[in-house]
Amino acid sequence: MKRSVILLWALPFVVLGSAWPAAAQQAAPAPKKRVAVLSFDFGTVSRWWSGDWDVGKGISDVLVTGLVKDGTYSVIERKMLDEVLKEQDLGNSNRVDAGTAAKVGKILGVNAIIVGSITQFGFDDKKLRIGAAGGVLGGFGLGGLTKKKSKAIVAVDARIIDTTTAEILAVASATGESRRDSFGGFGAGGAGGAFGAAGIDMSSSNFQNTIIGEATRKCVESLCAELVKQEARLPAAPKVQVAGRVADVDKDTLILNVGKSQGVKVGDVLDVERVVREVKDPDTGKVLREVTEVIGTVTITQVDEQSAVGTYKGTGVPKVGDRVKSK
Repeated sequence: MKRSVILLWALPFVVLGSAWPAAAQQAAPAPKKRVAVLSFDFGTVSRWWSGDWDVGKGISDVLVTGLVKDGTYSVIERKMLDEVLKEQDLGNSNRVDAGTAAKVGKILGVNAIIVGSITQFGFDDKKLRIGAAGGVLGGFGLGGLTKKKSKAIVAVDARIIDTTTAEILAVASATGESRRDSFGGFGAGGAGGAFGAAGIDMSSSNFQNTIIGEATRKCVESLCAELVKQEARLPAAPKVQVAGRVADVDKDTLILNVGKSQGVKVGDVLDVERVVREVKDPDTGKVLREVTEVIGTVTITQVDEQSAVGTYKGTGVPKVGDRVKSK
């Protein structure tokens, strides 16, 4: 009788235990789709600011921050993107072309690339005369106070481009507005000379607290939400198994004999292996199997068609001939 009770008591745990591996497999998240964001074009916007402020780069940087915080996509960092653009000698004039964007995206190893155009970035101000105030202040008569109603408007159009086909997979548009009132002069509204330096950080509180900054933030938040909704339209990149060898070693920098044509992408992390023993057929002497061990990893930083450069990290000292393969 005791034995029956024990078996019945243990049965639920056996059933639960067998279900846990299946539940764990179902819970495994799918890999995030990789995207890169190019600087937005703003050639159609009338410049009301002085200097060479790159509004397109500023807005794209704020968008990158928003996408990273959301977490739906894996977003390529700006430094890596700039390196590729420099290598390809791409200027602002052709960055928004679908074919060029796809080319950049392939080099970066992303599923899609996001390009866009800023269609509005400015102010719509109205002045209202309130009438003579009378009296004198500091020797100056007010002589008719002016109330200024300011509105900042920022609008963008974005496109998601397939890096394999250069097809436009989806489009998104967003607008942001901010309104303020002020009395006399520039006040809280203001366009023109308030901005001029090239180094304005659109993500800073100093910028975001301005009327144009508020409009920019609202616009980018809306655009980010629209792009996240389009995630299902992006193709899932097939898993590519990379297998190659170390061709050159310079301290912790390795050059590999595999590149883009073998599926290597910037940002990939490959295992570095070394053959420690060969198992041979005792009759023929033919190698039946090679026993290897992982000595470290290499993170890819540069890639061309037939080779790649990466940074090594591991316990063993790498050498020419060591194997590299996908994790």
